[in-house]
Amino acid sequence: MTSSSASPDAPATTPIVGAALDGPTVSTQWLADHLGSDGLVILDATVLQVPHPHGGLAWLSGLDQYLVDGHIPGSVFADLLETFSDPSGAYAFSRPDAAQFAAAAASAGIDNQTTVIVYDSVVGTWAARIWWLFRAFGYDRVAVLDGGLTKWKAEGRATDTGHVEPRAVTAFVPVERPERWVDKSFVHDVVNGQERATLVCAVPPKEFAGEAGQRGRLGHIPGSVSAPAGRLVSRETNALLPLDALRATFADVLASADPIVTYCGGGIAAAADALVLALLGRADVAIYDGSLNEWADDDDAPLAQVAA
Repeated sequence: MTSSSASPDAPATTPIVGAALDGPTVSTQWLADHLGSDGLVILDATVLQVPHPHGGLAWLSGLDQYLVDGHIPGSVFADLLETFSDPSGAYAFSRPDAAQFAAAAASAGIDNQTTVIVYDSVVGTWAARIWWLFRAFGYDRVAVLDGGLTKWKAEGRATDTGHVEPRAVTAFVPVERPERWVDKSFVHDVVNGQERATLVCAVPPKEFAGEAGQRGRLGHIPGSVSAPAGRLVSRETNALLPLDALRATFADVLASADPIVTYCGGGIAAAADALVLALLGRADVAIYDGSLNEWADDDDAPLAQVAA
């Protein structure tokens, strides 16, 4: 592999096998200090949105970008389109089952003694999805790199090109946490008043309002609070906004004692909202995995179209 830039901070030389994490995110300085340490696996979870040849948008693996344009030294590519999702699911990025996730984690060199740091090259939603999957399968020694590859490069830190071979591990053993997910039936019950939960929608404001989107039916699930994932980060640094600003965004959500359900188009941006809620101290969060892709497919499922 070749280095494309010089790092201003030399990584620590002391291994950190099983290093403890202080929260769901780490800074670029933290990662620079621990780069190359034993027991640490870094995952690049980038997925790209590209124009579809027949109109609209499509998803493309970030593997070529990882190989050619560069990645954080030592990082392994995590394929969210296939490996870390269920490719046979009804919708793109459907969550894998326990066996699929165990195989995906092990294929990336992760066992149950690994510290996992995840990043992507956009606003962190893809990284948050991998973070959520690990948490949902019982593994908490995982964090998202705040600011991701964008902030890392902006600070002049080292990047490499080419493939990184994952380390060989025996197995990853998942422990399912079913409370981390809800299904369409549960959300229906929330809308109908038969269950209590605060619904949080992570799609962009125009999509929330029903003014834009690629689905046949537009809008949001009635009663939802709008918290667009793209507005949780600074446009200048790509890092998460200060905690006070994030608290303001989620003020109505945090004021409720009800459990929280986040959703978006397909369960990706919803993970970014869940990440921030974890930073703000809420542990009672679940994701509606089918999200609007599934909800809007049901003509009987109500959608609201009001301004965000």
